[in-house]
Amino acid sequence: MDAVEKANSGHPGLPMGEADVATVLFTRFLKFDPADPAWPDRDRFVLSAGHGSMLLYSLFYLLGYPKMTIDEIKRFRQLGSLTPGHPEYGHTPGVETTTGPLGQGIANAVGMATAERHLASLYGSDIVDHYTYVLVSDGDLMEGISQEAIALAGHLKLKKLIVFYDDNHISIDGPTSLSDDVDQVKRFESAGWLATRIDGHDPTAITAAIEVARKSDRPTMIACRTTIGYGAPNKGGTAKAHGSPLGKEEVAAARVKLGWPYPPFEIPADILAEWRKAGERSKPQHKAWQDRFAKLDDGKRAEFERRISGKLEGKLTAAVRELKQKLADAPKDIASRASSEFALDALTVALPEMIGGSADLTPSNNTFAKGMKVLDASDYSGTYIHYGVREHGMMAAMNGMALHGGVIPYSGTFLVFSDYCRPAIRLAALMGARVVLVGTHDSIGLGEDGPTHQPVEHLAALRAIPNLKVFRPCDAVETVECWQLALESKDGPSVLALSRQNLPQLRLGFDEMNRCALGAYELIAAEDDSAVVSIFATGSEVTIAAEAKKLLTARKISARVVSVPCFELLLATPDAKRAGVIGKARVNVAVEAGVRQGWDAIIGSHGTFIGMTTFGASGPYKEVYQHFGITAEKVAEAALARLEKS
Repeated sequence: MDAVEKANSGHPGLPMGEADVATVLFTRFLKFDPADPAWPDRDRFVLSAGHGSMLLYSLFYLLGYPKMTIDEIKRFRQLGSLTPGHPEYGHTPGVETTTGPLGQGIANAVGMATAERHLASLYGSDIVDHYTYVLVSDGDLMEGISQEAIALAGHLKLKKLIVFYDDNHISIDGPTSLSDDVDQVKRFESAGWLATRIDGHDPTAITAAIEVARKSDRPTMIACRTTIGYGAPNKGGTAKAHGSPLGKEEVAAARVKLGWPYPPFEIPADILAEWRKAGERSKPQHKAWQDRFAKLDDGKRAEFERRISGKLEGKLTAAVRELKQKLADAPKDIASRASSEFALDALTVALPEMIGGSADLTPSNNTFAKGMKVLDASDYSGTYIHYGVREHGMMAAMNGMALHGGVIPYSGTFLVFSDYCRPAIRLAALMGARVVLVGTHDSIGLGEDGPTHQPVEHLAALRAIPNLKVFRPCDAVETVECWQLALESKDGPSVLALSRQNLPQLRLGFDEMNRCALGAYELIAAEDDSAVVSIFATGSEVTIAAEAKKLLTARKISARVVSVPCFELLLATPDAKRAGVIGKARVNVAVEAGVRQGWDAIIGSHGTFIGMTTFGASGPYKEVYQHFGITAEKVAEAALARLEKS
C-alpha cells in the first residue's frame, strides 16, 4: 500500500489479496537463495499477473535479496529503480521473466517447466530437480494464449508446474461476471491438469494444496478464492482496489483493520528477522546441490556449465565451416527452407542444446533435423516438440526455455503467422532472449495459397521491433551463415525468413568469412570501379537482382548487386563501413517482395523500390511475380529510367 501510495501509481489489489498465498509458498516451499538468484536448480516463480509487481518486490526485500533495499521499495515505479511498474527480467535480481502483457507469464512457465524436465532427463534429478510456480489472474486466463499454454502443458504432463489462480472475481471493469462465466477448474481439468479450489486466505488450506500438487503426476492449478485489496475496508473486494492508489484515508483505515500500527515502510525488527530466516531456508539445499555437482564427471559438469552459461565455444564455427565446404564442393539449388534443414542436420549435432519444433507445419518448415527425436511425456530427453497449431503459445514457451537456461529453442511456422507470435517476439527482444523463429513461405513466392498466406508487410513489421534480427538469406550458403549469426545472438531473438520456392546457389566456392555478418555485402561487383547502379535485394529477390544486372550489362550500364540478409546488422555497422557497402552509385534500386517501409535507410528516400504495395494473389509463383512486376526486366527498366532523370 505504501509503495503504491508514494508513487501515486500502481496496483495494490493483487499484492494484498495474494499475500497469504505468497507467504506460504516463499517461507515453506519455494527453493531459492537470495545470495545467488541464478542458482540453476532453484525453483522458478513467475508472476504472470505482472501488474502485481509490488508483491514480488516486497518478498525480495523481506527475504533478503541484497539489492532490494527499502529505498528501492520507496522508489517504486520511478525512473532507474529496481522496482519498475511491471517485473523486468535482467533488471531486478530474482525476476524470472518480464511480465505485464497478460498470459505471457503462464506460457513462459510452460517453457521453463519443459526445460526442467528435459535437462533432468539428461543430467538426473541430483542436478536438475525444481518446480515452476506461477501466479495468474483472471486476465491471464482470459487471454487466448493461456489456452494454448495449458493445453500444451497438459499434453506434456509437466508435473512440476504449479499454477495459483487469483480467483478474486474482479477485473478492471468490475465483476468478472460482466464478461466471463468460465469454470476455470473444469477448463484446466479438461486439458489434463489436476485442479482444485481453496480459500486463498487460509494458510492451512494453501499448504495442503501445495503438498498435494508437489506429488501430482500432472500439472496442477490451485484456484485461490481471495479478496482483492484484502484489508482495505471500503475498496477491498471491488475494482477500485485494482489499478490505482487506495488513497490516504483508505490506507489509514486498512492499517486499523489489519492491526498494523507502524508508519509507512517500517517493518518491525522481529518480523523482518523471521522473514530473513525464511530467506536462508534453502541454503543447505543449495550447498548440498553444489556438493553433488562437484562430484559429477568432469566432462558432464563442464558441458552442463557450458549449456547453462549459453557459451557455444568452437563447436558452431567448426560445423559452419564444414557445411560451407560441402556447399562449395556440391552447390545446392534448393529452397532456403530446405537449406535450413540441411544446416540443422549438422548444427543440432554440434549444439545438442538446440530444441526444435513447429506449429503443426513440420514438413513445410523443415525444422525436424536428422537424428532428432520427439520430446513428449514419454521421453523428455527428445529435442523436438510438436506444438500443434499454437503459434503464440509456442513462441512464449520458447522464451521460457531460453530464460530457464541450458537449451536454445527454435521453431517454425509460416512467416505470415508471425503475427500470432508477435507479442512474444517483442518480449523476447525486450528480455534479450536467444530464441529463433523459422518463418518459411516468406513471400508471394509461396504461390497458390494466395494473399491470406503471402506475407507482404511482415518483414517490415518485424524489422520495426528493437533488438530483433530478421534474416532473409538468398541461397544455401547465406542460410548457413544466417543460422550461425542467429545462434551467436545470445542477447536477443532472431527470425529466419525462408523461401518455399527453389533458389540458385549464388555464392560459389569456399569463403571462410561469414559475409552476412555485416548485414549486407557486395555479392556481384560491377565490371569496373564506377558502378552507376547499385541493386539491393534480399532472399529470393537477390536472384532477380542478379538477372537485372545482366540486362543492364548488356546495355553497357555498369551495375553491382548487394545482398542484404539482415537490415539490423547493416544499420548497426559503423558509418564508414556501412557507407562502403552501400556505395556511391548514381542510382540505387531495391527489390524485395514486400512493402518498402525500412528500405529508405539503405537506398535513400530518392531510391527506387520494386516490391509490393498491395496484398498478394493466388496463382503459380512465377506468374504472381510477373503480375506484380517483380522481375529482372522491371528492375532494369526502373534503373534505366532513373539514370535518364539523373
